[in-house]
Amino acid sequence: MVERSPAAPRFAYKADRLKPLRAFCQTARLGSVSRAAEALYVSQPAITQQLQALERELGVKLFERSGRRLVPTREGEALYTLARPLVEGIDGLDGAFREQLRGQDAGDLDVAAGSSTILYLLPGIVEAFRQRHPDVRLRLHNVTGASGLDLLRSDAVDLAVGSMLDVPADLAYAPLYRFEPMLITPLDHPLAHKAELTLEDLSPYGLILPPQRLTTYRMVDLVFQRNRVPYTVALEVGGWEVIKQYVAMGLGISIVTAICLTDADRTRLAARSLARYFPSRSYGVVMRKSKQLSPQAHAFVQLVQPDAGSPDD
Repeated sequence: MVERSPAAPRFAYKADRLKPLRAFCQTARLGSVSRAAEALYVSQPAITQQLQALERELGVKLFERSGRRLVPTREGEALYTLARPLVEGIDGLDGAFREQLRGQDAGDLDVAAGSSTILYLLPGIVEAFRQRHPDVRLRLHNVTGASGLDLLRSDAVDLAVGSMLDVPADLAYAPLYRFEPMLITPLDHPLAHKAELTLEDLSPYGLILPPQRLTTYRMVDLVFQRNRVPYTVALEVGGWEVIKQYVAMGLGISIVTAICLTDADRTRLAARSLARYFPSRSYGVVMRKSKQLSPQAHAFVQLVQPDAGSPDD
C-alpha cells in the first residue's frame, strides 16, 4: 500500500497573499500588532489571525517579544527583506502608474530625417506632436540616409523617417507613404503640354539632378541606361527647393518626387507624371529591430501613420 505524504497545511489567506504580508510588514516595522492594526485600519484580531496563518504556511516563527515590542526572528528578518519591496510596490502602484503616464508626456525624442522629409512630410506631424506632447523635447537631426542609419545604430536617435530602397537586416522599415516621380519644367517648356511623354522626349534637354551619391540620381541613371536612352546632366545641385528654382529659371528640367511639389509650385512649374518609367518613392519609419520604442517614440510613430491626419499620397 502506497503511503501518502502528509498534506501541506492549508493557508486560509492564500487566495489573498497580500493581506498577511502587509500585516506582517507593518508589524515588523512598528513592533506592535495594535499599531499595525491602526495603520491598516483593521482590528487587532484580524492582524493576529493573518500573522498566525502566515506562520502556519511557512512553518516558522516570525516574531518574538523583546520587552513590550515584537521583533522579527531570523526567519522573520529574511521574510521582511523579501516581502517589504513587494508590498511597497503594490501599495505604491497607483502613484507609480500615474507617474509613468506623466513620463510619456515629458522627456526627449530624437528623430533623424533628410531635408526633404523635414521640409515636406514632417511639418504637420511635428505640429500635431507638439500639440499633444508639449513637454517632450523633440530634436530633428537633418542628415542624409546613411548618416541617419549610423545615428540610429549608435542610439543617438530613437528612430528615422525617410525613404529606403534597401533595408539592412538589423533594421525594420515601415513604408507609410508613396509619391509618384514627376517631370518638372518651366510653364512654357515644349514638354509642358505634350500629350504623351517618353524618355526619348526628355533626351534633348539637360537635367538638373541631385548629387550622384543620392538615390534620385542613381535611379534616373538606372532607368535611362536600361531603356538605352541617352541623357545629359546640365547641373548637379542639392535640395529640391534649389532644383525647383533653377528649373523655373529655365536652366534645365528635372525629375523629382511628388513629395516636394506644393500648390505654390504650380504657378511657376509644369509637373507631369513619369510613373510609366520610374518607380514611386516610399517614405516611412526606420527602427532598430532589437530596440523597443520609448513611449515618446511610439507616440510619434502613431502620428506618422497616414490615417492620423498626416499628408496624403
